[in-house]
Amino acid sequence: MGRIPVAPGTFGSILGLLWFALLLAGGNLWVLVGGAAAGLALSVWLGGAAENILGRTDPGCVVLDEITAMPVCFFGWVGIRLAQTGALPDVNYFLTGTRWALTLGIFAAFRFFDVVKPWPVRQSQALPGGWGITVDDVLAAVYVDVVLLAVFGVGLLRP
Repeated sequence: MGRIPVAPGTFGSILGLLWFALLLAGGNLWVLVGGAAAGLALSVWLGGAAENILGRTDPGCVVLDEITAMPVCFFGWVGIRLAQTGALPDVNYFLTGTRWALTLGIFAAFRFFDVVKPWPVRQSQALPGGWGITVDDVLAAVYVDVVLLAVFGVGLLRP
C-alpha cells in the first residue's frame, strides 16, 4: 500500500476499514479493543523500525498507522450502540440503511484530520520513533469521534 504513488494513506485507511470489520467479526468487545491496541502497538514498533531502516521520519510508505487507527474512529459509535443494545454491532450495521453514508463520512473525516493535522495532531509527530508515526493518527481518530458524537450523538442513539 505504501508504495502507491498517490495517496498511500488513503489506501491504508481503506485497509483500516477492513481491519475494523475483522475486529468486529469476533463479536466480542475484548477482541475489538485488544485487537485495536495490539495493532497500534505493532504500528509503533514497526514504524520506529521503518524510520531506522529508511533513515527518514514518518516515511510515506508506512501506512500501518492509518490501518490501525481506523477502528478508533468508530469507538464512539460502537460505544453508543453497545450501551443501547448491550451487544456489539456487526459489520452489516455500519453498511445498511443510511448508516453507510455516515461510515463513509467517518472515513473522509479521518483522512481530513490526518492531512490537516490540527493541534495536537501535528505536534505529536515530534514524539520519538514509531510513537510519532502512530500517535498522530490516533489523535486524528479521536477528533473524528469527538465530531461524530458532537454532531450525531443523539441521532446515533436511534436503532
